[in-house]
Amino acid sequence: MNDSAASANGSWARTPALNDTPMTWWDAPAAGPASAVNPWDVMLCVSGTAIACENAIVVAIIIYTPALRTPMFALVGSLATADLLAGVGLVVNFVLRYAVPSQALSLATVGFLVASFAASIISLLAITVDRYLSLYDALAYFSEKTLRRTHAMLLATWGASLLLGLLPVLGWNCLGRPAACSVVRPLTRGNLTLLAAAFFVIFALMLTLYFQICKIVWRHAHQIALQRHFFAAAHYVATKKGVSTLAIVLGTFGASWLPFAVYCLVGEREDPPVYTYATLLPATYNSMINPIIYAYRNAEIQRSIYLLLCGCFRPNAAYRSGSPSEV
Repeated sequence: MNDSAASANGSWARTPALNDTPMTWWDAPAAGPASAVNPWDVMLCVSGTAIACENAIVVAIIIYTPALRTPMFALVGSLATADLLAGVGLVVNFVLRYAVPSQALSLATVGFLVASFAASIISLLAITVDRYLSLYDALAYFSEKTLRRTHAMLLATWGASLLLGLLPVLGWNCLGRPAACSVVRPLTRGNLTLLAAAFFVIFALMLTLYFQICKIVWRHAHQIALQRHFFAAAHYVATKKGVSTLAIVLGTFGASWLPFAVYCLVGEREDPPVYTYATLLPATYNSMINPIIYAYRNAEIQRSIYLLLCGCFRPNAAYRSGSPSEV
């Protein structure tokens, strides 16, 4: 079936010929009982469900616990919200693909997923920046300046993410132009290259900041070795815990997203869809791992979850003051 026939039918999906681009998860399947469910789509839907459930708990805990309404937890909440929306987007994409196949809805869902995952990645950068500044200028961290800076980072995070998500919806897509499609249809090659380049810039910034954080911690360790002061040692333990948390976050972030980002640059639209699935699915695991890291490594969130599960959640319960080192 040629492209003009597909346009006449008003359907995005086509029966692939030998020299045609295979149909993938972002294409709306042909309606009817003959449409088979792709196992990869099922795995993405299951992944999205787990992501949504995990992050919904984190968001609820932060919203309903007054003691967690601090700049550092606002950034954690931004990350959890972005991951929650990404999980919901994966589930909605699966439902729309097989229940209500529509080119317009599929395009909107892809834009929603781009915005959500972009917000998740940029939120990780914002948390890294906050961690660095809390160590670089510790005396001024708990000030009005930090609150204003956090608001600015949140505004920039969601503003940039919304813009990236709107680009394909506002016209930067390959609908009607199959030759311009990338390995993630309906995104064009140029759009996907922009997203991949933005990822590598963010990853490089995070690596640089992490290196600077390690230098500060090593300097603290040297001072502690000289002073042998109990309170300094306690502060170092908390700082070391925060750095180890960032190492885990950065490691899982790179392992999850790097294969997909590299494939976005080197892949061709004629490549089998299984390559896109095989790199995209691990990328979604980063949104699944993030809440586990914060739930198990932060004392305040651990306690809130414990109280919630025990049915004795008290929003006004007293908490010790959290340290940004622990996030």
